[in-house]
Amino acid sequence: MTQINYDDFEKIEIRVGRIIDVKNFPQARKPAYKLWIDLGELGVKKSSAQITKLYNSEDLKNKLILAVTNFPPRQIADFMSEVLVLGVVTENGEVVLIQPDREVPLGKRIS
Repeated sequence: MTQINYDDFEKIEIRVGRIIDVKNFPQARKPAYKLWIDLGELGVKKSSAQITKLYNSEDLKNKLILAVTNFPPRQIADFMSEVLVLGVVTENGEVVLIQPDREVPLGKRIS
């Protein structure tokens, strides 16, 4: 893997958000949810996430997550995904969300 320097890392905006709404996304090629995420001062942003194997929609509501907020929006079927929710892909292809271990202000940028 190519090494980067701190200036490269600073270009990536990773912020804390809270999932406020979840809908099934049957139009996606792989099983996914449509998420609405409150990012504080950035407002509510949408994301498509392939996290259906480990999470049901009710468990996701009010969960804190980390998301990349400065990628360009991406059209996925009939849905515009505005941020990338971060997770770790296991050997089984399941995605485990990365989240703060305590309450922090929404929209705060990680550093």
